Amino acid sequence: MADVKTGSTESPLLRYVVNNPDAFAHNLAAIVEAAGKAAAAYLEPRERGEAKAVLSDEIAEVVKTLAHVGDYWLRDPARLVEAQSRLMNGFMDLWTQSLRRATGEPAEDVVQPAPGDKRFADAEWKENQFFDFLKQAYLLSSRWAEQMVSEAKEIDPHIQHKADFYVRQISAALSPSNFVMTNPELLRETLASNGENLARGLRMLAEDIEAGKGELRIRQSDPGSFKVGENLATTPGSVIFENEVCQIIQYEATTEKVLKRPLLIVPPWINKFYVLDLNPEKSLIKWAVDQGHTVFVISWVNPDERLAAKSFEHYMREGILTGVDVACKVSRTNEVNTVGYCVGGTLLAVTLAWCAATGDDRIKSATLFTTQVDFTHAGDLKVFVDEEQIRILEQRMASRGYLEGSKMASAFNSLRANDLIWPYFINNYMRGREPFPFDLLYWNSDSTRMPAANHSFYLRNCYLENNLAKGILEVAGERLDLSKVTVPIYNLATREDHIAPAESVYLGSRLFGGPVKFVMAGSGHIAGVINPPARKKYQFWSGGPADGDLAGWIAGATETPGSWWPDWDGWLRSLDDREAKARRIGGGRYNPIEPAPGSFVRTRA
Repeated sequence: MADVKTGSTESPLLRYVVNNPDAFAHNLAAIVEAAGKAAAAYLEPRERGEAKAVLSDEIAEVVKTLAHVGDYWLRDPARLVEAQSRLMNGFMDLWTQSLRRATGEPAEDVVQPAPGDKRFADAEWKENQFFDFLKQAYLLSSRWAEQMVSEAKEIDPHIQHKADFYVRQISAALSPSNFVMTNPELLRETLASNGENLARGLRMLAEDIEAGKGELRIRQSDPGSFKVGENLATTPGSVIFENEVCQIIQYEATTEKVLKRPLLIVPPWINKFYVLDLNPEKSLIKWAVDQGHTVFVISWVNPDERLAAKSFEHYMREGILTGVDVACKVSRTNEVNTVGYCVGGTLLAVTLAWCAATGDDRIKSATLFTTQVDFTHAGDLKVFVDEEQIRILEQRMASRGYLEGSKMASAFNSLRANDLIWPYFINNYMRGREPFPFDLLYWNSDSTRMPAANHSFYLRNCYLENNLAKGILEVAGERLDLSKVTVPIYNLATREDHIAPAESVYLGSRLFGGPVKFVMAGSGHIAGVINPPARKKYQFWSGGPADGDLAGWIAGATETPGSWWPDWDGWLRSLDDREAKARRIGGGRYNPIEPAPGSFVRTRA
């Protein structure tokens, strides 16, 4: 029978035969050698006491959480039998359909991958009965496990949320697509290359464990293809101020006239600011400069143990309020527009409330990108936040004075494990291929540390206790009330956001006391924000105030194709379109310290 894809009459079994036993044996020796190097890279930091021996706390947390689900089912024999019967009936159906297929009779799939699941795209997952059976058995088991969690109604909702997350992580890890012997594409490639792909992959594995100082740091992009300041973060400008917490960058004007109000951008300190300046075509910073904004950006420090005590108050005073001082002095005005991204937006909202309480009225508008101020619907990141987990994290941070950037990077990646972890694990270590050079993923892997005091305050007061939304958060001696914030706000959510869910951003719009324009962009936390007009991608929705639920708001909103950037620029101009002569770097008040993007952003975690 001819092969459907190639027209070959070769038996499909011949695809799974070693072509050159001598070469295979040679590569097998290379695999063993590389595996030894990977093991050494993992063990040596632990022998020196530089890394933990095992992830005992994390494993204990998973086991304890799943035990609550097990206890729910074991307490009622009838429902346990019903659950077991459901799984067994599924496997009986699968066995029956497999036998029908083996005898040449028509057979139907018992279960199919979800739409968009790329793990089972290879034709052999469907055409080869062995791999098709593996695929369906896996899907049956994983969906049954997820149902066991979702139907455990009597357990605490937070525990149920954690259990659901852990089960999905375990399910993603155990997919047959992740292993050579159970992935037809990997198996064919391994045998065709006589195992050379695995030899290359294990060498890369050893390199990545060594780069992670005993922890696996999966490379998501070719690390040699990018360099900050050379082909990333290249918009012309200068660092004109710096302190312990940040550098402040002013960008060179490209227009003769600029808006009178300067624009201060507050990026998250969990990541580096140059996501807003990846390259000239994608750069929000360059685009804003070209529209006639005098742009200042805060570049946060990548902290070490010396900054362990830096808190939200320090980041507010030495970061945002200092940035306002600098922007106003350079621009010779007492008015400034501001932008806050993610946790940078949360800090900006805190600053707005503090300014309202103290009478500082220099900030005349705020734009919030994917920012949460009410953490009721904060999504899967809440899985990592409860009293016990924060206590364990605080104990670890106390020993170093900061949280390693890799920890937060791993948490964010785990929210989309089937997109951000396992495809790269397979590509790098199973296929032995360097990942494609992609600027956004290079930035994603360029993680930053977080001061212990700052991060503990953020987790406790925002994610755990939601004190900002409750109006009981205290910073720098002031009790903060967002309803006292009356400046106009442009509040941007993204529809597929897994970090700051659109529902959460939408709910937060109601807490402010002034006019809020809620806008929802297509795509996710990064691509929905970094969407220049020239690319003509995605869309955005705008409409009335954030009343009722999000679904109702979307139903009544106006959908506009393309980028939301021009809409935002128009909103800023509607507030104040007065112009002034373009400002030179430093404005005669500050001397340039170094060219943008500065030295702080180049410090690697």
